[in-house]
Amino acid sequence: MNYILAIDQSTSATKAVIFDARGKVLDKSSKTHRQIYPQPGWVEHDVEEIWKNVLAVIGEIITRNPKKIARLAGLSLSNQRETVVVFDRQTGKPLHNAIVWQCRRGAEICRKLEAQGHKHFVRQKTGLMVDTYFSASKLKWLVAEKPAVAAKLRSGEAVIGTIDTYLIHRLTGGKVFATDFTNASRTLLFDIGKLRWDEKLCRLFDVPMRALPEARESSAHFGETAAAGILPKPIPIIGVMGDSQASLFAQHCFQVGSAKATFGTGTSVLLNIGEKFQPSKNGAVTALAWVWRGKPTYAFEGIINFSAATIEWLRTQLGIIKHAGEVEKLARSVKDNGGVYLIPAFAGLSAPYWAPDARAAIVGMSGFTTREHIVRAAQEAIAYQIRDVLDMMRADAKVRLKTLHCDGGPTKNDFLMQFTADMTQTELKVSDVAESSALGAAMQGMLGLGDYKSLNELTRLPRKQKLFGPHMKAAAANKLHEGWKQAVQRVL
Repeated sequence: MNYILAIDQSTSATKAVIFDARGKVLDKSSKTHRQIYPQPGWVEHDVEEIWKNVLAVIGEIITRNPKKIARLAGLSLSNQRETVVVFDRQTGKPLHNAIVWQCRRGAEICRKLEAQGHKHFVRQKTGLMVDTYFSASKLKWLVAEKPAVAAKLRSGEAVIGTIDTYLIHRLTGGKVFATDFTNASRTLLFDIGKLRWDEKLCRLFDVPMRALPEARESSAHFGETAAAGILPKPIPIIGVMGDSQASLFAQHCFQVGSAKATFGTGTSVLLNIGEKFQPSKNGAVTALAWVWRGKPTYAFEGIINFSAATIEWLRTQLGIIKHAGEVEKLARSVKDNGGVYLIPAFAGLSAPYWAPDARAAIVGMSGFTTREHIVRAAQEAIAYQIRDVLDMMRADAKVRLKTLHCDGGPTKNDFLMQFTADMTQTELKVSDVAESSALGAAMQGMLGLGDYKSLNELTRLPRKQKLFGPHMKAAAANKLHEGWKQAVQRVL
């Protein structure tokens, strides 16, 4: 049996995971990287640090699994999507820190573009909102504010990529400059109907088309790598996918109407809408879920900026918890939220509100309020936002969603999962594989290697799921959600 080594480069950490041909996790390693905040609302990553972490986690896996490494069939890659970096074409060295998807520095640029009437044009081409969540406004900011970077982009010395592109370039020693369709589609520069970079969009955001990578299917070959000499021999890079689409793929959401939610730093909810591109009418974005043998599959997506990151904020900024593992016990120690709602608009609010200027707040506090109420409110906020998104997507797709597939580290929190099931009045199927993004990329790698011939064959991969059905009556759930909506209005 051959194995696949998958790298999952997320917003907070870099993981290496070994999967067998049945999708079973055999070993994993993880390393966090710094979150850089130059000023309020701005977020950056040091991609040199991320590159070193990629090599470090691969090295740890190799040290522990020398026999398995000899039978590696390929390396797959999933990644945080909209985070973008400009780097030297020859050396691979970054010319600026990566600007993270959470960063709001492009908000004023987006406001001006909307005021100029570009919203409909962009939406029809990309399926996305004119919002700084996506890559293009960050690039327009770089070109305007960093003349040296702009000059190198114009001359061809510098190139642009999302994190997958940067890592592929480094892993192949600069031989391959490519991305996959799912990552390309998150930049606001890619026509997801025609599956190509769009000249008019590039002009709108001051991005030279020559600086953009070749876009390929996720199951395509992306060169070979020995991981800077760490691997005993070069192996193909095969199976490249944006993390949210990869988890949709890992959850076997191949049928129209199937949906998943990945709980992480933020939460991405995706609903398969089939082979026809259709813009949303109610605030969802349209995502390119994957392309297989030239045929695209699309999905409606609801984006939540802050979910598990809110728990981390309680720890690092407020200091009211010592570690994330204690939040479930604290939430259960009080019978309800005591009327407290935490609106985690630390980087604005995305779907369905799309309010980049909104700011976080805790409302409804009284002398009765304890830290337990605030911790509970932080977890409940995740579920409220998911309900907002599902209500929006149900209206768009006109489907009755009975089941939501869930994955990600926070799904270990039974309180959060049960409250989400209650709030959405939907059955949750929680995957036992926390590394779903890595698994989805690995599954694309299996397709590319020919281990599986079709999506239907992939559905035979075994998986375990934990079920959470709604226990709360719909009227009670609606009352709590109404309180949430009133709290949100205070920050809009």
